[in-house]
Amino acid sequence: MERVERISLVDQSGTLWTASAHISLVMVGHVLSVAWDISRLGWIAGPAAMCLISCTCYYTSRLLCDCYRTGDSVTGKRNHTYTDSVRSILGMEFHYCVVASHFFDSRTLIKLPINFCIQMYSKKSRVTFNYVIIGTLHSQNISIFRVIFSGGVNAKACAFIQYLILFGTAIEITVGASWSMMAIIYTNCFHKNEEENSCFILGNPYMIIFGVAEILLSQIPDIDQMWWVSMVSVVMFFIYSLIGLGLAIARVAARGSFESNGSVTETLNIWMSFEALGEIALAYSSSEILIEIQDTIRSPPSEAETMKKATFLSTVVLTTLFMLWGCVGYAALGDDTPYNIVTDFAFYRPPWLLGIANAAVFINNVGAYQIYSQPIFAFVEKQAAHRWPKFIAREREIPLPGLSPYKMNLFRLVWRTLVVILITVISMAFPLFNEVVKIITLGFWPLAVYFPVEMYIKQKKIDRWETKWVCLQMLSMACLAISIMATMGLIAGLKDSLKHNQPFKMIY
Repeated sequence: MERVERISLVDQSGTLWTASAHISLVMVGHVLSVAWDISRLGWIAGPAAMCLISCTCYYTSRLLCDCYRTGDSVTGKRNHTYTDSVRSILGMEFHYCVVASHFFDSRTLIKLPINFCIQMYSKKSRVTFNYVIIGTLHSQNISIFRVIFSGGVNAKACAFIQYLILFGTAIEITVGASWSMMAIIYTNCFHKNEEENSCFILGNPYMIIFGVAEILLSQIPDIDQMWWVSMVSVVMFFIYSLIGLGLAIARVAARGSFESNGSVTETLNIWMSFEALGEIALAYSSSEILIEIQDTIRSPPSEAETMKKATFLSTVVLTTLFMLWGCVGYAALGDDTPYNIVTDFAFYRPPWLLGIANAAVFINNVGAYQIYSQPIFAFVEKQAAHRWPKFIAREREIPLPGLSPYKMNLFRLVWRTLVVILITVISMAFPLFNEVVKIITLGFWPLAVYFPVEMYIKQKKIDRWETKWVCLQMLSMACLAISIMATMGLIAGLKDSLKHNQPFKMIY
């Protein structure tokens, strides 16, 4: 038997600022491509799409914040992961069930009052069942239960999409981090030889260096203990953002703004516009780990209230930076704006400033990798703890000079190291894996819009065809249309990128 509310594995002592840092770290990874997005959509459609999508994602994030607890937002049952929220709120219910009392401990049943809710974790099916006793037939040794089966297709689909996106994003971050290191080496080589095509840098060694750094940081036990990593990473984001913005302003001041040169065909520009729309939507989507971040927040005030403030603060600050970065970058570089202004050699001088910007990108990616990989680590370790609790709990103390001993968990060391190695190998063999993940999962729609809307409707008991229900469904369908368009653009772009993809031969 389990208690109705399971204790969270993380330390719930987070604040508005730690939550804002975590959310910002999830969103800042796409800032480097915002100028490219604006260049594809244009001066009017680009900023308009950014404002509209930011408001939409902020609204659906607020809906998701209310789903952290089942029932009342203050006293309801906690859901420690996104999948737990979907399982708890969108689970199926069976109201008529007769179960032989020998299925449980009969002494336990005698002590339980009628309508008392208990839980049992089934090791065979690996789901949690909620039972409410509504009567007992003592003469026939049979008990009648109202059974709530908290499994179902929704929870499985959510888990598959969430962890696939997290895994794919970790691969994208590995590629991006190694690209920034390669850009530093290339910048030095270029200014030494003064020839653009005289330097060729292979990415494999830099991916391995990044993987080693992540193996060390992956030993941070839980997401609540990596607040300082998020803080440092966000500071690095502001550093390279301001450098890129300053270089773009200097370019505009020296040469004026670029006009459209028509270098892209109309058909290709349509696909790129669809892809840019999806990139903007992904930039504002933090839903894949929003519940996990909310689980680190202390209360009172309620976790939902603090999380909504953190989401609003992050959205406003980052939208301002996104708008500046995108518009000024497009004005400076025109239709030839590269996908990544900092690492794709959009600016050539000064080399030392470009080196600082790329180093800041690398450090930012180190923290972003952890915020995405921690839920994957926690998911497997939670399942393993149910099956082999004694083995998982084994720890060894490692003495540290001048500090308290570090408690090393053997399972955590081996398991997390293997995951980082797997991600690194896939990144070297197939750096476009994240594009495939976006195609499979239809981008941001399922986790950022569909599940929050459906859970909110179920939680608030909104009847079908009510005005609010119709508006929420229209919002969901509109976002689905954007995801489909973005997926079509990704397919067109991926087809061309695969022609140049060579396993283990990513060259700058």
